[in-house]
Amino acid sequence: MGGGRRMVAPQRVMTPFLRKILGMNWVLILVMYGLLIFGVFMIESAARHLPINADLKSQFGTAGAYYAWSQKNWIVVGSVAFFGAALVDYRWIRWLGIPFYVLSLVLMIVGMNQPDAVQPVRLTVLGLTFQPASLGIMSGILLISWLIQDLPKLHPWLGAPIARVVTIAVLAGVPFLVVMKMGDMGSALVWIPTSVVALLIAGVPYRYLSLMAFIGVGLVPILYFVVLPMVSKRGPARIDLWLRMVQGREVDVSNEGYSAHYASIAVGKAGWKGVGWSAPAERNSLFAKGYPSRYTAHNDYIFVVIGEELGFRGSLLLLSAYALLLVQCLFVAFYSRDMCGRLLVSLVIAIIFAHVFESIGMCVLLLPITGIPLPLVSYSGTFVVICMFLLGLVQSVWIHRNQRPVLQLKPAAT
Repeated sequence: MGGGRRMVAPQRVMTPFLRKILGMNWVLILVMYGLLIFGVFMIESAARHLPINADLKSQFGTAGAYYAWSQKNWIVVGSVAFFGAALVDYRWIRWLGIPFYVLSLVLMIVGMNQPDAVQPVRLTVLGLTFQPASLGIMSGILLISWLIQDLPKLHPWLGAPIARVVTIAVLAGVPFLVVMKMGDMGSALVWIPTSVVALLIAGVPYRYLSLMAFIGVGLVPILYFVVLPMVSKRGPARIDLWLRMVQGREVDVSNEGYSAHYASIAVGKAGWKGVGWSAPAERNSLFAKGYPSRYTAHNDYIFVVIGEELGFRGSLLLLSAYALLLVQCLFVAFYSRDMCGRLLVSLVIAIIFAHVFESIGMCVLLLPITGIPLPLVSYSGTFVVICMFLLGLVQSVWIHRNQRPVLQLKPAAT
């Protein structure tokens, strides 16, 4: 009997942890790490022409190997964030929304007021360089998911459709304007599809959405000609350049239209197979010849390298992997146990889709040049960690989907 009791205790301690590990969505995990590994190989090719100091060159051989090694380190940190977020119930993690949201706004304002600020704005804290706009996106979706579910518990009026619209508009509008003022149009535009998805999942009636859509269409001229020049110096010029290029009008491809022109040419000429991974200039690689920008090819323009070197089949494989990842997230959102989890997963889907659509769209002239990384693939430092943390939240929603609150039943009246 004594031996039997000793066997039960460790089983009770280990069972919940093992149940969480075995109950993970392993398709999501495999696709995520497949994209990360694919990104490491493409970063090694895309960054091979970047300048590095003599010590790093003697240690790694090429700049591409150094940046690939650095990306691997970020993936290790991101793995800790992913599994930490996945194994902890997201109902506890949502409390980080308010402090992270306030902190991100403060950091964005500090970065914006730096005298030598570059675009996009980056900050260095304790030797760690990061973009505060990415932290704002992560904290924003945590806060929106939490408040849309729990504000009606304070007062029924806070659950009214107009209250939900105001809550989402304020929480998304403030960082949107701050990021636009920073000059990072790409990160700011991510808030638009995120807000639309939040309104849909929050249950705002279609009559409200239709009215907002009509008002938004009517405000487009004012936003473009008045508001946009006030909050972004380069935004109107980029949109005007894109409109002239898609209309076939004359553009100076040696100056303002250089990046957009050669990026689309490199992707368009690759064909089915492409020129091959890390192809030299002798194989007619425009990237190796230095036409597309080499300084941003490993982050914002990495799809140019993917499209040219791996061709249409490589691009199709990449898009299929993203589609599978997003479909798995949709599956998790469908089975979430509450509004907070459903909103959280849906907003993660919106963020990843917006980044993929913007990053690839600007390389093929579907969108203006915005400068935004490709999730899990681009060399983007802390953004990789944030993406993995967000996917960890999706995993947490899936793992804890069957945990329901215990109903306290009143005794029957006699």
